[in-house]
Amino acid sequence: MWSWHRQVKDSVSQKTIGLMRMQFWKTAVEEIYRDDPPNQPVAAELWRVRKHYLTKRWLLKIITEREKDLDDRAYRNLQELEAYSENTQSSLIYLLLECLGLKNVHADHAASHIGKAQGIVTCLRATPYHSRRRKVYLPMDICMLHGASQEDFIRGSREPNVRDVVYDIASQAHVHLQHVRIYTKTKSTGVVLEDYLQRVRKADFDVFHPSLQNRNPLIPIQLYFRSWKKTY
Repeated sequence: MWSWHRQVKDSVSQKTIGLMRMQFWKTAVEEIYRDDPPNQPVAAELWRVRKHYLTKRWLLKIITEREKDLDDRAYRNLQELEAYSENTQSSLIYLLLECLGLKNVHADHAASHIGKAQGIVTCLRATPYHSRRRKVYLPMDICMLHGASQEDFIRGSREPNVRDVVYDIASQAHVHLQHVRIYTKTKSTGVVLEDYLQRVRKADFDVFHPSLQNRNPLIPIQLYFRSWKKTY
């Protein structure tokens, strides 16, 4: 359901069609919580995991935020990007915590910050992909602050002002990961996010650098060892 929602904006040619699909899922969630799920495989599976007492509010927040995202415009500011990330990525983590039976205020705070970091990193990581399609979603206030236009990103500019935009946005993701470490009391968390931020720093915040276009093949090994050392 979640990956499908992310793909709706790219897969529909008209906003109206996307809105209809989102309305289907809003109705489906309501029916699931009335124990009358629609005859649809994903909805049926979601109904089965209700035994974990999943909070309906988190499910609806994800759908509502994806629905607003169909407007297909850049974020006005970093706070708007963080709000989107909270309502999508963080909400999904809250649901995962409920599946694990984990109810802890510190875990919730950590989930909030890691969700925001995830949303910010995703926005940065997807910038080359979107730019090739002549679309830019990076916060407009930070772009304006450094005098970087949407056309600069569409051209794949690697000028200092474009790098400064990336630096500011990446720095905010790093701040959120620092907060996560406070709440989880671990030396390392958010391994995949941390890896991307380190690589973008090594590329001098050139978001179009070839080294950032592929995933790090060593990530599975890093995850294994950090899990074994209980530092994940």
